Amino acid sequence: MARVAGVLMPITSLPSPYGIGTIGKEARKFADFLKASGQTVWQILPVGPTSYGDSPYQSFSTYAGNPYMIDLDTLVADGLLKKKQIAKYDWGDNDEKVDYAKIYQSRFEVLHIAYENFKKKDEKTQKEFSSFKRKNASWIKDYALYMAVKLSFDNASWVDWPDEDIKLRHSAAVARYTRKYKDEIDFFKFIQFEFYKQWADFREYVNSLGIQILGDMPIYVAMDSADTWAHSEVFWLDENKSPVCVAGCPPDYFSETGQLWGNPIYDWDYLRETGYQWWFDRISAASKLFDITRIDHFRAFDTYYAIPYPAENAIIGEWKQGPGIDFFNKMKESIGDIPIVAEDLGELFDSVRQLLRESGYPGMKVLEFAFTCEDDNEFLPHRYNSNCVVYTGTHDNDTIIGWYENAIESNIEQCNNYLGIMEGDEVNWKFIEAAYKSVANTAVIQMQDILGLSSDARMNIPSTLGDNWTWRMASDALSKELSDRLYEMTVRYSRLEEN
Repeated sequence: MARVAGVLMPITSLPSPYGIGTIGKEARKFADFLKASGQTVWQILPVGPTSYGDSPYQSFSTYAGNPYMIDLDTLVADGLLKKKQIAKYDWGDNDEKVDYAKIYQSRFEVLHIAYENFKKKDEKTQKEFSSFKRKNASWIKDYALYMAVKLSFDNASWVDWPDEDIKLRHSAAVARYTRKYKDEIDFFKFIQFEFYKQWADFREYVNSLGIQILGDMPIYVAMDSADTWAHSEVFWLDENKSPVCVAGCPPDYFSETGQLWGNPIYDWDYLRETGYQWWFDRISAASKLFDITRIDHFRAFDTYYAIPYPAENAIIGEWKQGPGIDFFNKMKESIGDIPIVAEDLGELFDSVRQLLRESGYPGMKVLEFAFTCEDDNEFLPHRYNSNCVVYTGTHDNDTIIGWYENAIESNIEQCNNYLGIMEGDEVNWKFIEAAYKSVANTAVIQMQDILGLSSDARMNIPSTLGDNWTWRMASDALSKELSDRLYEMTVRYSRLEEN
């Protein structure tokens, strides 16, 4: 397998005059930077519509695209908006952070204007829209209805809807609400039409440069989602549609009280009896968006942590058996050998490692985890095998500069000795070089680490709410000097086949 290099850069972190990154001009500019830098992988975070806490790992749908990522200038070029209409709205004052409250208020008002103009478009455009709705009917009908009903109930989750009939999806109620909110339902379908159209153009451009998109698929779905509402049989719920247990992970290096994600757990017995079809449809859809799909929390296919609901934290929970290799064997039979990266971080049992070997998927190595003064630490580069993806850090980690400034002295001493860091060295580039020279087939570097940014550029602190998912790259951050430096290192360590 070829040795390659890539960059982890969330789309929402790209520069933009509208408060958040999109899949428009700046995304293409970043792809050009990757090409000039010898990079052949662009890793992104999940692209679904975000809900409470703005986390891309808590989405209203596993299929829908994020309305925030739709490029407004492209809508202007398509005649659906005017620049002066967009300029009336407040997109936030800080170019370094996303202001999600302002984005939410402004974005949907602007998209409503675009929708009203879209309804006046020619017959050809309307036929394209109708065709899109037919091709995606298996998910978009439920999603658009869910969002319209949710909006009518002050954005409440379906578990809190005051009308029991629509909460429980009685057929008469579904028909009644579909008629009542027909236009709002079509608005949410229009958003997806625009997202998928723009995404196809974006991906085609990125691929034309020889760059693959490494997408991210959360293993769990949100309780507040069209998926859980429309397919409650897939989840471990009681007779009142409340979770029996919820997802998370036990206390670890991220949190002394563990991580309480709150997502509903799957009913794996039901899924097994139905041939895992719900899951295979989901993975197949992800493979149509991305060239490679990273499955978050892969270990849960072996054993998953179930926390009795309700709970204040994740201290009290129980490991339960997942579907194991049977799932992946049947998946390959059903939809083929989809390119997958397995996120295998956290507390791992031997059975998880065995599942990873049997699946054949590359796992993940994180350099920030390497320096704990333990000689047998599996994250030390000399302990890797080639079938893995090495990271300086992930979206859940501090930046390299932030880590180095805050780590304990013994860990810093080991790091300095192992990487040969001397006073005055650029620590972030020492880490990047270590990742590049390792035997890992793929090396992916956080953009913040390439830029040498400190902790204030961190993307997420697990188990916290507040300033997460807000980092944005400065509009003048990319330079020829930076791309030349990356390119030289990529070639030096045989991660690019020069033509």
